[in-house]
Amino acid sequence: MSGRPQKRSLTLRGHRTSVSLERPFWDAFRDIAQEKNIPINALASEIDANRDPDTGLASAIRVYVLAYYMHR
Repeated sequence: MSGRPQKRSLTLRGHRTSVSLERPFWDAFRDIAQEKNIPINALASEIDANRDPDTGLASAIRVYVLAYYMHR
């Protein structure tokens, strides 16, 4: 398993942005969106809207994924 981040494009409220996450985080993030029955871009927008302005989007997604699985 490679720990190298993979860059992917997301659309947040109509604007494209790139996010770099390690593959296990991309997989978990995609799985969470499927479980919630929402598009991955919608989940990313939700996380983006609720994150601290001093926290990067990739970090906010990682913390969200971790918290999601810790609270299951």
